[in-house]
Amino acid sequence: MSKHHPDLIMCRKQPGIAIGRLCEKCDGKCVVCDSYVRPVTLVRICDECNYGSFQGRCVVCGSPGVSDAYYCANCTRAEKDRDGCPKIVNLGSSKTDLFYERKKFGFKKR
Repeated sequence: MSKHHPDLIMCRKQPGIAIGRLCEKCDGKCVVCDSYVRPVTLVRICDECNYGSFQGRCVVCGSPGVSDAYYCANCTRAEKDRDGCPKIVNLGSSKTDLFYERKKFGFKKR
Protein backbone atom coordinates (compact mmCIF):
# COMPACT_ATOMS: atom_id res chain seq x y z
CA MET A 1 0.00 0.00 0.00
CA SER A 2 2.75 2.44 0.89
CA LYS A 3 4.48 1.85 -2.45
CA HIS A 4 1.50 3.21 -4.41
CA HIS A 5 0.59 5.95 -1.91
CA PRO A 6 3.68 8.01 -1.09
CA ASP A 7 1.83 10.14 1.50
CA LEU A 8 1.33 7.16 3.83
CA ILE A 9 3.80 7.05 6.72
CA MET A 10 5.03 3.86 8.38
CA CYS A 11 5.79 3.64 12.11
CA ARG A 12 9.38 2.29 11.68
CA LYS A 13 10.02 1.78 15.42
CA GLN A 14 11.84 -1.26 16.81
CA PRO A 15 9.52 -4.27 16.29
CA GLY A 16 8.59 -6.38 19.28
CA ILE A 17 7.14 -9.87 19.56
CA ALA A 18 3.67 -8.95 18.24
CA ILE A 19 2.75 -10.45 14.86
CA GLY A 20 1.18 -8.18 12.25
CA ARG A 21 -2.29 -9.01 10.92
CA LEU A 22 -4.11 -8.36 7.63
CA CYS A 23 -7.84 -7.91 6.98
CA GLU A 24 -9.87 -9.76 4.33
CA LYS A 25 -9.33 -6.98 1.79
CA CYS A 26 -5.54 -6.91 2.25
CA ASP A 27 -5.08 -10.65 2.82
CA GLY A 28 -2.08 -12.16 1.01
CA LYS A 29 -0.30 -8.87 0.25
CA CYS A 30 3.24 -8.04 1.14
CA VAL A 31 2.97 -5.08 3.52
CA VAL A 32 5.78 -3.13 1.81
CA CYS A 33 5.37 -3.70 -1.95
CA ASP A 34 1.77 -5.06 -2.32
CA SER A 35 2.99 -8.23 -4.04
CA TYR A 36 0.83 -11.35 -3.80
CA VAL A 37 3.63 -13.83 -4.63
CA ARG A 38 5.93 -15.88 -2.33
CA PRO A 39 5.18 -14.77 1.25
CA VAL A 40 8.26 -15.69 3.28
CA THR A 41 8.93 -13.73 6.48
CA LEU A 42 6.38 -13.10 9.21
CA VAL A 43 5.73 -9.42 9.98
CA ARG A 44 6.59 -8.20 13.49
CA ILE A 45 5.17 -4.88 14.73
CA CYS A 46 6.12 -2.70 17.70
CA ASP A 47 4.31 -2.88 21.02
CA GLU A 48 2.76 0.58 20.61
CA CYS A 49 1.08 -0.45 17.34
CA ASN A 50 -0.38 -3.53 19.02
CA TYR A 51 -1.65 -1.90 22.21
CA GLY A 52 -5.29 -1.54 23.33
CA SER A 53 -7.84 -1.17 20.55
CA PHE A 54 -5.12 -1.54 17.87
CA GLN A 55 -4.52 -5.17 18.89
CA GLY A 56 -5.33 -7.58 16.06
CA ARG A 57 -5.92 -4.80 13.51
CA CYS A 58 -4.77 -4.78 9.89
CA VAL A 59 -1.25 -3.38 9.42
CA VAL A 60 -2.21 -1.59 6.20
CA CYS A 61 -5.73 -0.19 6.68
CA GLY A 62 -6.68 -0.68 10.34
CA SER A 63 -9.65 -3.01 9.81
CA PRO A 64 -10.06 -6.11 12.02
CA GLY A 65 -7.34 -8.63 11.11
CA VAL A 66 -8.11 -12.18 9.94
CA SER A 67 -4.70 -13.56 8.92
CA ASP A 68 -1.00 -13.09 9.64
CA ALA A 69 0.99 -10.61 7.55
CA TYR A 70 4.09 -11.65 5.60
CA TYR A 71 6.90 -9.98 3.67
CA CYS A 72 7.46 -11.34 0.14
CA ALA A 73 10.72 -13.01 -0.93
CA ASN A 74 12.00 -9.91 -2.77
CA CYS A 75 11.48 -7.60 0.22
CA THR A 76 13.17 -10.14 2.47
CA ARG A 77 16.09 -10.41 0.05
CA ALA A 78 16.38 -6.60 -0.09
CA GLU A 79 16.20 -6.58 3.74
CA LYS A 80 13.15 -4.34 3.83
CA ASP A 81 11.86 -6.61 6.59
CA ARG A 82 14.53 -5.09 8.88
CA ASP A 83 13.50 -1.44 8.43
CA GLY A 84 11.26 -1.44 11.54
CA CYS A 85 7.55 -1.63 12.24
CA PRO A 86 5.58 -1.49 8.94
CA LYS A 87 2.26 -0.29 10.44
CA ILE A 88 0.69 2.66 8.60
CA VAL A 89 0.18 5.46 11.16
CA ASN A 90 -1.57 8.19 9.17
CA LEU A 91 -4.81 8.19 7.20
CA GLY A 92 -3.61 9.43 3.81
CA SER A 93 -4.96 12.21 1.65
CA SER A 94 -7.23 10.00 -0.46
CA LYS A 95 -9.24 8.75 2.55
CA THR A 96 -9.34 12.23 4.06
CA ASP A 97 -10.60 13.73 0.79
CA LEU A 98 -13.25 10.99 0.53
CA PHE A 99 -14.48 11.79 4.05
CA TYR A 100 -14.96 15.49 3.30
CA GLU A 101 -16.54 14.83 -0.11
CA ARG A 102 -19.09 12.49 1.48
CA LYS A 103 -19.76 15.03 4.21
CA LYS A 104 -20.28 17.81 1.64
CA PHE A 105 -22.93 15.85 -0.25
CA GLY A 106 -24.56 14.48 2.90
CA PHE A 107 -23.93 10.78 2.24
CA LYS A 108 -24.16 8.61 5.31
CA LYS A 109 -22.26 5.38 5.86
CA ARG A 110 -24.64 2.44 6.14
